[in-house]
Amino acid sequence: MTPAQQPPERPTATAAQNATGRAAGIYGLIVSASVLATVGSQMRTAPLAVAVFVTLLVYWLSEQYAELGARASEGRIPSAGSVRSALRDKWPIVSASYVPLVALLVARLLGATPSDAALVALVVIVVLLMIYGWRAGRAARMGRLAQTGMVLLAGGLGVLMIVLKVSLKYFH
Repeated sequence: MTPAQQPPERPTATAAQNATGRAAGIYGLIVSASVLATVGSQMRTAPLAVAVFVTLLVYWLSEQYAELGARASEGRIPSAGSVRSALRDKWPIVSASYVPLVALLVARLLGATPSDAALVALVVIVVLLMIYGWRAGRAARMGRLAQTGMVLLAGGLGVLMIVLKVSLKYFH
């Protein structure tokens, strides 16, 4: 059998876990950005950081609960080990917020206003989204142009959150 005739390789468990982790991380960053953009000008910094973190915990748990419910409705109850594994695989929904939340708190400690500290965290999220986009494009073996598009699209999601924050601040 020639290489062209061979079936495509199935992704390894590690590759699938990395893809799941990247997707969960992107999701976590977008949710973090949404909270920062919508209430970042209205809350003190520490309660804002807690709100972002708790919101992500709720999303993480609710996603797993929904998947469990979907399996149960099909008559397939997963084992405790498989639930733990799924929770671990999707933890990047929460852990993706660590760097932006540290940036939020450090910016505030350095004298930024709560609103400006939230903006700093949003800029960090844009950079992280672009890194996730680059890694996803690289994992998919995209060409340079397609990978650049992936990076710009991912960063664009964060930029939209910055535009939302700025518009809410000025139109509030």
